[in-house]
Amino acid sequence: MTRVSPWWARDVYADRKPFLKARGAITVATRRFFEGEGFAEVETAALQVSGGNETHLTAFGTQMIGQDGARSQLYLHTSPEFACKKLLAAGEERIFTLARVFRNRERSALHHPEFTMLEWYRAGEPTLRIYEDCAGLMAAAARAAGTRDFSWRGRVCDPFAEPEIVTVCEAFATHASIDLEKLLGDREGLAKAAARDGIRVAEDDTWSDLFSKILSEKIEEKLGSERPTILTDYPASEAALACTRADDPRFADRFELYVCGVELANGFAELTDPAEQRARFEAQMAEKARIYGERYPIDEDFLEALGHMPPASGVALGFDRLVMLATGAERIEQVLWTPVAARGKA
Repeated sequence: MTRVSPWWARDVYADRKPFLKARGAITVATRRFFEGEGFAEVETAALQVSGGNETHLTAFGTQMIGQDGARSQLYLHTSPEFACKKLLAAGEERIFTLARVFRNRERSALHHPEFTMLEWYRAGEPTLRIYEDCAGLMAAAARAAGTRDFSWRGRVCDPFAEPEIVTVCEAFATHASIDLEKLLGDREGLAKAAARDGIRVAEDDTWSDLFSKILSEKIEEKLGSERPTILTDYPASEAALACTRADDPRFADRFELYVCGVELANGFAELTDPAEQRARFEAQMAEKARIYGERYPIDEDFLEALGHMPPASGVALGFDRLVMLATGAERIEQVLWTPVAARGKA
């Protein structure tokens, strides 16, 4: 067993310096891109009353101590989404933010407990405009990094190519031979299909658990090869903050952007119905309590703001992953200026 050199060791830092230089160039290009589209850059508070209300997101909790010594529970935000939507309710129409966000239980080659999320919103515009933003941003990042290709662990993708648009049902049919539309809500049917494909099925797996397992184990790695893939029309159950499709409420107006098998962005037409959003949050927190034994409070101020928010589309993009793809980095720590220290030896 040998001790892992810290990120600040000169040899380690020297190896990472080209990635960090590219990160700086991509940051500048990102701001120029949004300025050219008429966006305002905003800053959102990291301390929030809720850690987010999606089942599998785990926040870092803390306490605020008042001058009288009274303590109140707060959380480091897992996304700037709630704050950005409040700004839309206040009257902003095109905003973006490069936000430092925090997620517990997440550390891997593509995950880090503290990372940068690029999030942007267009009031009164459809998700199609967000697709176009994603394509333009990838091209801008590639030019800034001086590359013609995005890459990740042997996979290569052309960031200048027009993204292919594929529905979730099409992806399940093509890459897993599953007719997902027929199995919507059918837990036993989806479990049989998953087991047939060699996926381990646990007794307490819900339909959503099985959906996620099939997507991650059989489909994701095949998306974004040669050109980016925009995966659209998620089942409504898999889109806690998105509008359902007007023509088919079984599906949500949600998409994810994949490059080289890596999920790069998650976007959707924003739900603006406070009552429906509350019901979804409560269901998500009940499931969180069942699985993890905890739940986060609902941000009542956010629900009130939803009632004043205009129709809008928005997206969250993993900025560190964008830099990784543009530079060919294999681990997220390579593109972070000061990674969170890891305990233990390797």
